[in-house]
Formats: sequence, C-alpha cells, structure tokens
Amino acid sequence: MVKQVLHIRRAVADDAKLIAELSAITFFDTFKGTCTDDDMQGFIKDYFSIEQVEKELQDNDDFYFIAFINGNPAGYIRMKEEVSDVEIINRHKGIELKRIYVLKEYHSKKIGAALMNFALDFATEKNYELIWLGVWEHNERARAFYNKFGFEDSGVMHPFPIGNTPQTDVWLYRFIEQR
Repeated sequence: MVKQVLHIRRAVADDAKLIAELSAITFFDTFKGTCTDDDMQGFIKDYFSIEQVEKELQDNDDFYFIAFINGNPAGYIRMKEEVSDVEIINRHKGIELKRIYVLKEYHSKKIGAALMNFALDFATEKNYELIWLGVWEHNERARAFYNKFGFEDSGVMHPFPIGNTPQTDVWLYRFIEQR
C-alpha cells in the first residue's frame, strides 16, 4: 500500500485553472440531477471560470487552500470574511467557509477532514470567533460531515438557485476555541 502524503498550501494566481477545474468537477458531481443541464453549465461558467477564480485569487482577503495527495490535487477550501443576515453570525468576528470541495475519488480518505481542520486552525490563528457556511438543505452527506465538526444549524435558510432552478441552503456556524 502506497502511503498517502497530504500537503495543503495557499493557492496562487497560477492555480486559477486548477481551481476552476476542481470546482467544475466537484460541483457537477454533487449537484448533477438537481437542476437542468443548461442551469448547471451556466452556473459553472459564471462562478467557476478561470477569469472568475483569477479575480478572487487577486483579493488578499479571499483565502484559497489546495490539498494535494502525493502531489495530485484532491480538493480545496475557500474562506473569506463576509457578513451575513444571520444575527448570531453578525454578532461575532466570523469567516465564511465558502467552499470545501473534494474530488469524488478522495471521498472517505479523510481529505475533507484535513481541509476542515486546516480551516479551523486558520480561523483560530486569525482570531476569528466563529466560522460559518451555507450547505444545500438536501446534502445529507455534507450536513453529517459538518455536524461531526460541531457546526450548529442557525435555523436560517437562504435561496441558492442554480440558474433558474430554485435551491435552498441552510446557514451553519461553529464557535472557534481561542488558544
């Protein structure tokens, strides 16, 4: 058995194409069948184009970190300090975990857990009081994953349409233990 070596590093401008590809693959794998093909392709084009990712990577407050297994990209996280209309989130210095995407072939290999622990450590180091995220209400696998990491349901839902297909996310949050 080949030992798997995990390496997580901050993304740089040259990673835009890789992140766009990882985004398109993982988003499609997660949401295929939940919207029309046109809505899916339009969403991927609008949100995961190389140009869009390049723009986000130019923002020093937009944090992308890529996970590699034995040098091969396996997934990534994106975090950004954002505001929310959820009261408990806005009362604290928070950072949004905007994405935690792992390629399907790396599911159940603890890559998601490593990325989540990395995100929590990052939030702690940057003195955030909480970390929050939106998750599709019907993504039971993701919701169970976040539950394992102590995320709580805020009770607030918000629309997250894919093109013309209505979908709804649930806002989750977790307080950060300060060192």
